[in-house]
Amino acid sequence: MDKVRIEAIETQAVIGVYEFEHDAPQPLILDLELTTDFTHAFASDDLQDALDYDAITQRVRGFCAASRYQLIEALAGGIIKLMMEHYPVDKVAITIRKPQALKGAMATVWCERSRQQMAALDI
Repeated sequence: MDKVRIEAIETQAVIGVYEFEHDAPQPLILDLELTTDFTHAFASDDLQDALDYDAITQRVRGFCAASRYQLIEALAGGIIKLMMEHYPVDKVAITIRKPQALKGAMATVWCERSRQQMAALDI
């Protein structure tokens, strides 16, 4: 299988467990790895047979801006589900960094799920 990586997506979300985190969006930095098959794109050289990095990035930013999660783990699951609903991907891996969560450290979550695993979760 083939993979697309989109790294260091800068976005914001209202996210957090604590009440003060619900007042304003916080910065997040995301990396996506999308597993798919580019066999048709090899031959066609057509964006319709590939993954549109810009469209994916804009969709993720819009999703984050509209979301209201407590946990970055839950946000990761929401983004994985979003990718599988809108794009022909077999597996999605995501890293989410929340730079303001800890003083002097970086809070990071990494998740990976296949389409089959997500279907079994029924979320």
